[in-house]
Amino acid sequence: QVQLVESGGGLVQAGGSLRLSCAASGIILRTNGMDWYRQAPGKQRELVAYISSFGSTTYVDSVKGRFTISRDTAKNMVYLEMNSLKPEDTAVYYCHARGGPLGYWGQGTQVTVSS
Repeated sequence: QVQLVESGGGLVQAGGSLRLSCAASGIILRTNGMDWYRQAPGKQRELVAYISSFGSTTYVDSVKGRFTISRDTAKNMVYLEMNSLKPEDTAVYYCHARGGPLGYWGQGTQVTVSS
């Protein structure tokens, strides 16, 4: 059974930083691509960052240069380092594992950036 548990969200001022963590069980990061998504109030969920099973990464344009996705395959953890945060980054952030018909989702962690 796949389980993803996010942590690290919170309230931060604009320009600040946060590090989100995703603890994964039931999957192997070396064989599964992983994503971070976010959903702001009234908006669709959007893909923020992706790390492939080989470790290559991609980002949505709005976070390039500010966010970094990484993983620790020994600990089965995925991270999202977020710097220079902006109020428009406010959202619930979700960890997602690719695989199966719809993939697997965590419960989400709230990130709020105040101006």
